[in-house]
This record gives sequence, structure tokens and C-alpha cells, in this order.
Amino acid sequence: MTTRISRDALAARVARDIPEGAVMNLGIGAPTRVANFLPDGLEVILHTENGMLGMGPEPEPGRVDPDLINAGKQPVTEQAGSAYFHHADSFAMMRGGHLDVCVLGAFQVSERGDLANWSTGAADSIPAVGGAMDLAIGAKQVFVMTDLFARSGEPKLVRECSYPLTGVRCVTRIYTDHAIFDVSPSGLSVTELFGDNTIEELRELTGLDLVDATTFSPSDRSHA
Repeated sequence: MTTRISRDALAARVARDIPEGAVMNLGIGAPTRVANFLPDGLEVILHTENGMLGMGPEPEPGRVDPDLINAGKQPVTEQAGSAYFHHADSFAMMRGGHLDVCVLGAFQVSERGDLANWSTGAADSIPAVGGAMDLAIGAKQVFVMTDLFARSGEPKLVRECSYPLTGVRCVTRIYTDHAIFDVSPSGLSVTELFGDNTIEELRELTGLDLVDATTFSPSDRSHA
């Protein structure tokens, strides 16, 4: 039986890979949790497409400012020096290549790095592509944070996406509750395993020819 790590643990793992000085956007849903785990003292400027630069983590209970929200309409805080502007200017930042990293959720990611994250045709799915298309193509690095398997049990990492594409060959790295994958010219490379997961098990479960790029022993794997 393979083991998983929690959403918060995965968000903390993503936060560890954000470089000093990065301008970053966090997509709606699970990726917003990354803001709560950025290390103290790390200079990271959070951008949100509804018109804010310098966004902080979620507020403490009782300290919610209804005028401060992210693109997912969740309450946030502001950092010193934060700025507000029209969302057209915000999208110009995204489309102009001014974001170093964005973290997005996904319904599917192909082994070539194609991203599908905006509609499955279900009644409760996100109704339109929104800003994800601009983020996927405009950011210098696109990280995906998602469960490895959908609620139906089907893997989200696939040879070809069957859902509408958000971006083509745009994904850099995929953080899942079972392992971390890098998109490489030879396909998907497993760079880190969580818990007792193995490369062989993940190959069998996903049906993909995963490359073993892990550089540490099983004893180094963390459930944190």
C-alpha cells in the first residue's frame, strides 16, 4: 500500500523550492497554501491576477480585511510595500514574462508537460480557463501541485491529456502527494519519493515510463 503526504506537507515542500527574490503567483485551490509555508526571511513577492503585488499569507482568525482577497476570493494579508492596480495591468505582468514562478493545480499533465486544469465538463467544474492560460505560458517556471490520482482513481499524469488544454509543454515540475516529477526531454523523471512509494509502483499505477532521477536513499524520504 503506497503512502501519501498531506496537502499542507506538500505545500511546505513546494515552498522549499521557491528561490530568493522570486515574483510568484499561486493558483486557486491547493496552491494557495504555499503562501503559509514560505520560510521566514525569504524574499518572495506574491502576485495575484485580481490586482495585487506583495500578498501575504492568510490572516489570523478575527483579523480578516474583506478588501484583501486573492483570485480565489480567499482572504489574504498584505506585506510591507504591497501595491494594488487594475487587473488589466496584472495580466500584462503575467503575459509579459515578469513572473518567475507560478504554482497551479491540474486535472491532467501529460508526460511532455502539457497542462489541463480548467474544465472536465462536470457541473461543478471551473467554468472557464480564466488566468491559468496566461500564467501557464507567461511564467518562467510552472509548478503543478496536485494529487497523483483523481477521485475516480485514474492517474492525473498521462501520456496525452484528454481534457481541454490550458497550455502546451509549459509545466516544469509536478508536486504530488506520492512523489515529485520533473518534465524532461525523455519524459517524466521522478526526483523525490514520499513514504514507501517506489519507482516501480508508480510506473505500474500511472502506466508511464518514468525515469528514476532520485538521488537519495529511502531512509532520507520524509513524511513531513
